[in-house]
Amino acid sequence: MGGPSAEREVSLSSGRECAKALRSAGYDVVEIELGDRRGEDIVSRLRSVAPDVVFNALHGRWGEDGCVQGILEWMGLPYTHSGVLASAMAMDKTVAKQAFREAGLPVVESLIADADEVRRRHVMAAPYVVKPNDEGSSVGVYIVHDGANQPPQLSDAMPPRVMVETYAPGRELTTAVLGDRPLGVTEIIVDGWYDYDAKYKAGGSRHVIPAEVPQEITEACLAYAVRAHQALGCRGLSRTDFRWDETRGLDGLILLEVNTQPGMTPTSLAPEQAQHAGLDFPQLMRWMVEDALCRS
Repeated sequence: MGGPSAEREVSLSSGRECAKALRSAGYDVVEIELGDRRGEDIVSRLRSVAPDVVFNALHGRWGEDGCVQGILEWMGLPYTHSGVLASAMAMDKTVAKQAFREAGLPVVESLIADADEVRRRHVMAAPYVVKPNDEGSSVGVYIVHDGANQPPQLSDAMPPRVMVETYAPGRELTTAVLGDRPLGVTEIIVDGWYDYDAKYKAGGSRHVIPAEVPQEITEACLAYAVRAHQALGCRGLSRTDFRWDETRGLDGLILLEVNTQPGMTPTSLAPEQAQHAGLDFPQLMRWMVEDALCRS
């Protein structure tokens, strides 16, 4: 847990919750907190522990994009969540969107542009969204509304090239997949944008499960989430996020992205859906560990 990504604090929170639940489920647990700089000797630390399985509670770049997965593959250590290729594809939003399009899933139009050009002019007709191509948890997301006179003034922390995509209006819906089983549909209700604070701060959002939407939309979310999970080759637990414009019916349901390592904090969505489906948090942790061991 931890690591050098923009989601370090979320990872530490996830790691603490997972370790507590794993101990409750009867496992011997060693917590390995990685620092906030790259280059740490993960291999020697893992060798000194010699674990039967690694529970990967890292989020964001280096921990969720195939990098640490490659190290674990090389070391021959079983680990939770998706493998190298699925992790890399899901983290690269452009590559993931292409996989979704080829699987016949509904996504918005997007392009990759130089951040400086995005600061100078509208590279797409508003409304649109600007975000890093390879970060999660709503890190560095800018919404440009219809009628905006000025292009977004992106912070210096944004990467030199960014994704620009058509804004998808509507309600926030999400579906977790465990193995090949969709767990449910949650609606996320917030005041404004579902940003980093709304996701991870207590009271930042309200979750309604099951989502109060037509049966057709529920069934579509469940089916699309499984198809997206399979299109990327995900394993274990993933979570697919949607926007739904209820004025357009089924045509208004848009797949935003797949998170291959959903948050495991007290306000996280996937554990809530597992609980609703009959798996408490320690049981969910046990399923994930045993799934990793069986795949090895």
